[in-house]
Amino acid sequence: MSGGVDSSYTAYLLDKEGYNCFGVTMLVGENPAQAKSIERAGKVAGSLGIPHHVIDLRKDFEKLVIKPFVESYAAGITPNPCIVCNPFVKFGLLMEKTGELGAGFFATGHYVRKENDPGTGRFLIRRGKDDKKDQSYFLYRLSQEQLGRAIFPLGGYTKVEVKKKAAEVRLPLPEVIEESQEICFVPGADYQAFIRNNFSGAYSPGPILDEGGKKLGEHKGLPFYTVGQRKGLGISAKEPLFILKILPGDNAVIVGPGESLLEDECEVADVNWIIQEPDKPFDAGVRPRYKAPASLARIIPLGGGRAKVVFEKPQRALTPGQSAVFYDGDLLLGGGVIQG
Repeated sequence: MSGGVDSSYTAYLLDKEGYNCFGVTMLVGENPAQAKSIERAGKVAGSLGIPHHVIDLRKDFEKLVIKPFVESYAAGITPNPCIVCNPFVKFGLLMEKTGELGAGFFATGHYVRKENDPGTGRFLIRRGKDDKKDQSYFLYRLSQEQLGRAIFPLGGYTKVEVKKKAAEVRLPLPEVIEESQEICFVPGADYQAFIRNNFSGAYSPGPILDEGGKKLGEHKGLPFYTVGQRKGLGISAKEPLFILKILPGDNAVIVGPGESLLEDECEVADVNWIIQEPDKPFDAGVRPRYKAPASLARIIPLGGGRAKVVFEKPQRALTPGQSAVFYDGDLLLGGGVIQG
């Protein structure tokens, strides 16, 4: 329970369905927003007459999510911390803690739908009814064991419906709750300030080069840049310039025109399959970042947790560290982390 409308209405639904419920909230940092979330979650649990537990995962969250997040940026990689948090922390350590407290199932307010494949016996995930809130992209790394215990009551609702129904049953929530920010542990979504405050290693200014190797300016340090970035480069040119590559070995940033960001293919690692792992190439819709629509591509399994993704049409800014996630219509197939 985050103290927001989604997890609060999830608790309400399951309680009314007759589940013996209790609420859990992860403590992953020390900031005013976290304190407010815990307070709101406690009030909702109290209104439903169910116990509420705060699980202190700060040390684990620091080790498993924050440290790799900062180190990735320092290495010129743009990570997605939610994709790491879900399998290792939320559906990992937190799910384990709920089991120790007696829970057989683990419910969240994610907008996804879960089903069982009668042919293989595997648990599957489909996109949620609400296209704007669908969160299947963030769950592609979950294991079958984790999916077996997971319940997603909101998959058949839209966000508008959930807000309306939560108001109708008078859950004790403020009228206006800001949507969760993309990186929950970064105050004000200022990741550059967060990296400065949390990275203990060394980084230094270096050259900004064009595609031919000509120096156009100087960057502030690799952790503050990402592929596809246009603003904040501090250089002037006749045409808009974008970051094409980040070269940690040379401490350099390569820039060029927007059309140079287009690529036909990429390789992905740490591939996880929700469906039974395929042994031959197949076609799928691929989302190379969370807000991107699915684009048709050929997926070529390479073994060893790797695959090659060849797009039918060139894609803009295939960014190392982000995830390419595979779909068959609304069915989540799996995905992997884009390599440089």
